[in-house]
Amino acid sequence: MTTIQTHTLAVPGVELVYDVRGPLPPAGGRPALLMVGQPMTAEGFTALADNFPDRTVVTYDPRGLGRSVRADGRSDHTPQQQAADLHLLIEVLDAGPVEVFASSGGAVTALELVASHPADVATLVAHEPPINAVLPDAAAAERARAAFHEAYQTNGFGAGMAAFVAMTSWQGEFTDDYFAQPTPDPAMFGMPTDDDGTRDDPLLSKASWAITDYRPDARALTAAPTRIVIAVGEESGATYTARTAHGTAALLGQQATVFPSHHGGFVGGESGYAGKPEEFAARLREVLATG
Repeated sequence: MTTIQTHTLAVPGVELVYDVRGPLPPAGGRPALLMVGQPMTAEGFTALADNFPDRTVVTYDPRGLGRSVRADGRSDHTPQQQAADLHLLIEVLDAGPVEVFASSGGAVTALELVASHPADVATLVAHEPPINAVLPDAAAAERARAAFHEAYQTNGFGAGMAAFVAMTSWQGEFTDDYFAQPTPDPAMFGMPTDDDGTRDDPLLSKASWAITDYRPDARALTAAPTRIVIAVGEESGATYTARTAHGTAALLGQQATVFPSHHGGFVGGESGYAGKPEEFAARLREVLATG
């Protein structure tokens, strides 16, 4: 078993907690491999990291999530702030440009990191970044987002999450047929039907809207020395994040690279949404090696 060393980095407004698997500087001349999620914390990468015992792998809890308790009085999650945090973390690692695997909202953060600090990252694999602006039906996607937020505000976590699942599993553009659907029953998705009264979930509240509202700077990204690979799950079909992956890839003049499984394809059996972490890791290793 690889030893995990946990550290805390004091940056403005937060104590940023991160974990290092393997030596620093990394052995074998390979860069450190940084794994980034949002709103997922470090524990979501356990299964994937376990498949890289020969690499130095760094995971972390983003500002305001998990162990990274913020003290700046804010609750919003923006790609710009998260990227600034990652820049400081990479500086502290002092191991040169890193390789980054980033998924979902973390992929948006990583794109901003490359745009604002291009020397920090040698290769970025950005897996299904949820960016409304790259969709032809961007306005409808915003309307669908507002609908699951309204369900959350009105009836609590279960209702909001059920509406979120309905949105993210819909195939194709958000048409009138999508909006004509009845409000999903939380019980159908195994969600709680009672309301605990909280309204601070980072996924269902407006706290993370800056992530899906993000507009990538295509000029900065294509000019960066970083090799950028936009990834999409082979099982994702025409779901929302698959379409945003393809749209982001097109914006950068490339085609999305296919990875095993679905949006959470790297997650292990500890999750109710398990993917194929061993196959996913093999594909990631292959993609990183071709850079």
